[in-house]
Amino acid sequence: MKTIKLSTILLLSVGHFKAQSPAISSWLQNNVTTGTYYPNGNSTAQPNNILVNCQSVQYTSSNVYILTKGIPAYPTGPFQDGNPSQASNQNAIFKFPLAPVQNTVTPVATALGNIAVFINGVAAFDSKDGVSWKSSTNAWAGGPSGGTGDNVWQRDAIVYEKLGFDCSKGHPAMGNYHHHQNPSAFKYDLNVISTVCNPYDANGLYVINTSQHSPLIGFAYDGFPIYGAYGYLNTNGTGGIVRIKSGYQLRNITTRNTVNGVTVTAGPPINSTYPLGSCIQDYEWVANSGPDYLDIHNGRFCVTPEYPAGTYCYFATVDANHNSAYPYLIGPTYYGVYANRKVTSITEPTTTYTTAVSISEKEFNSINTTIYPNPASDMVLIQADGLLKYDLNLELIDISGKVLMQTTLLKGSTIGYFDTQTLYNGIYFIKLKNGKLSSTKKVVIQH
Repeated sequence: MKTIKLSTILLLSVGHFKAQSPAISSWLQNNVTTGTYYPNGNSTAQPNNILVNCQSVQYTSSNVYILTKGIPAYPTGPFQDGNPSQASNQNAIFKFPLAPVQNTVTPVATALGNIAVFINGVAAFDSKDGVSWKSSTNAWAGGPSGGTGDNVWQRDAIVYEKLGFDCSKGHPAMGNYHHHQNPSAFKYDLNVISTVCNPYDANGLYVINTSQHSPLIGFAYDGFPIYGAYGYLNTNGTGGIVRIKSGYQLRNITTRNTVNGVTVTAGPPINSTYPLGSCIQDYEWVANSGPDYLDIHNGRFCVTPEYPAGTYCYFATVDANHNSAYPYLIGPTYYGVYANRKVTSITEPTTTYTTAVSISEKEFNSINTTIYPNPASDMVLIQADGLLKYDLNLELIDISGKVLMQTTLLKGSTIGYFDTQTLYNGIYFIKLKNGKLSSTKKVVIQH
């Protein structure tokens, strides 16, 4: 009889455990479908011929490598603030630790550029836009404004770049498409604060579902996961589903001349032109006893669906209207040990992680979809609730069973649609398929 050493068993066990780590299995992979974008002034999405989501996930016992072009499955653009750039191929490699650790020394501040990567391979930026107040000129300076500000009173990107965000709340910086905030489309907010989704419709990475724990949507540059806006009330996974709240609030100040109790170079006056909330230094973190409030890094240690034993994680915070709430993704500093996760190559032997194309019946049945409008006239849309992790094939079928149209609802997006302008009035059916699994819903066409 062949003897297997205990060390070999342990090695195999560790390898199997790592292969199931959410840091490996959560990424959305694709090597077939390419993306679309809206050119400025054109409300018909055009192909960009760039693969969407992540193209490869490779791992070792310590690290996971993500190869991505940085393009989402949902359309990007237009960017109505004059941004001449479009989302472009980043051809990037990101390296994340499988066992991130807390930083027990001086916290590292988030900086301009990438601070995290969403599970579709798209970059996440922090709350700043690269512009700060210049006291000698009493004006903003830096970034698109040109020059260099004092870097004391820094502009809030969500406030000042709103016009340049597309329907999915993203925009490019020199081609690097990214989100500063929760990547759910403006049109899904309870209070819609942007009109860009009409006519430049898009859908974002996921839809907020107030009755479910929000999905794991990315990983920060310290290696810890980022979740959407909702989670368990209590950190032990009990108490029901609630909106997870930022611990930050606007300061009670009338003059911008102190930060953290220290006198600093004066910032812009507080008035209707520069109201509180214009600068990230307008906010302060206040400890709250409620378990659904986050710490100074915009995270907490808690149980999540992917981490039943608990993990430290960040949340993409929103307010009661589902509008983005400061600090949006990660606080001014990281909780864990920071490193620049973008690398130029993979320099160690790796194993490639392959995701399943089809899903289990239980997973399929858990996918909630809504068809609207119904009755429909010119167009019928199929919206997936939450985060779609698998492609769904969609068929529009007439009452005789003939398939009239087909399309695909892509993982990492939330909407598929059929143009029904040429159909006769009557009853039709929409079939959702993944492998051998399918479900059918009725829709009425009425012009």
